[in-house]
Amino acid sequence: MSKVYEKAPECNIGTAGHVDHGKTTLVEALTGIWTSRHSEEIKRGITIKLGYADAGFYKCPVCPPPKCYSTQPVCANCGSKTELLRVVSFVDAPGHEVLMATMLSGAAVMDGAMLVIAANETCPQPQTKEHLAALEVAGVKNIVIVQNKIELVTSQEALKNYQQIKEFVKGTIAENAPIIPVSAQNKVNIDYLIEAIEKHIPTPKRDLAKPPIMYIVRSFDVNKPGTRAIELSGGVVGGTIVQGVLRVGDEVEIRPGIISTDDSGRSIAQPLITRIVSLKHGGLNVDEARCGGLVGVGTSLDPSLTKADNLAGNLIGKPSMLPDIVNEITLDTSLFETVVGAVKQLKVEKIKPKEPLLLNILTAITLGVVKDVRENRVMVNLKKPVCTSKGQRVAVSRRINDRWRLIGYGVII
Repeated sequence: MSKVYEKAPECNIGTAGHVDHGKTTLVEALTGIWTSRHSEEIKRGITIKLGYADAGFYKCPVCPPPKCYSTQPVCANCGSKTELLRVVSFVDAPGHEVLMATMLSGAAVMDGAMLVIAANETCPQPQTKEHLAALEVAGVKNIVIVQNKIELVTSQEALKNYQQIKEFVKGTIAENAPIIPVSAQNKVNIDYLIEAIEKHIPTPKRDLAKPPIMYIVRSFDVNKPGTRAIELSGGVVGGTIVQGVLRVGDEVEIRPGIISTDDSGRSIAQPLITRIVSLKHGGLNVDEARCGGLVGVGTSLDPSLTKADNLAGNLIGKPSMLPDIVNEITLDTSLFETVVGAVKQLKVEKIKPKEPLLLNILTAITLGVVKDVRENRVMVNLKKPVCTSKGQRVAVSRRINDRWRLIGYGVII
């Protein structure tokens, strides 16, 4: 059960790192919540969907740092009442290589990230490299490195692993990131980690005066099977507001909306117009929701439209004030030298006409077929239309040995 705080969440902090390096356990150590709730996740013991949990960061006025930092309203060391610094939302991303597109969708709503690296394995592992590249592609620059599982190694082994981490991040966006050794399983050094997050992952400045835009990451039908029609609740969408304010009673548009196919096989987008009937922010039912943290928006939509993440990847905002819906984009591409995430080092070949690509555009995932290539400029026909604008970064993945591998990024021009 999520705790309810007197402040709303104001910052999204993601997890990144190789599978089974302890990302979900770390989130639980910080929040008390196990984010892998889906039945298949519980059965297989891995994160499959994006998970979410909130935590309040508190500071004791009596104890010295880092002992003064905790997630509790009362200091465990001296019993003093602590001060609530801020509430953050954690976005727990899957580490398995086949779920890279899901991780990239999560990176689109991260203000900062914890790069989790297990101390008992050689660094870097394949998805450690791939996730760091994904953070760079998504423009997530505020990073804290968490050297997890220190309870499984000797001090000499931990130091050797630390040196491997330093060598790995040299020349990357994480070169100057702090490296905090922790045992998430035993909740050791969590105070050091909170101190590092407070220093290195600030709350970004938001513009509340702009028209509201929210990135939709999940969507749900919250009705139990067998609910009578008269008692049905409207569809719910969840995500992050990146600018402006949403209020209960607002008429809003969801773009691109419902995707259908015409007689020629071309995808057609039908935007949805609905009204906000409820807002949930930080575990509280509120009349208005602002930027930061994760927001649940209750709508008057038919719940069949929102079930099973049907509207994930859409944007929500005021009618006629969202970016255009496009079926084709032109990218100014920057490709990596080698394929990240693969066990073997493979050179990234140039993009070719008619090649299929997997594109992550904000929280939307869509396939595209290359229509034309002129040096670094690549024109792509999208299988599924998206709502986006010029200047937006796009993660580009290619099918290599039955896996979609991140090969670079492009900027829409």
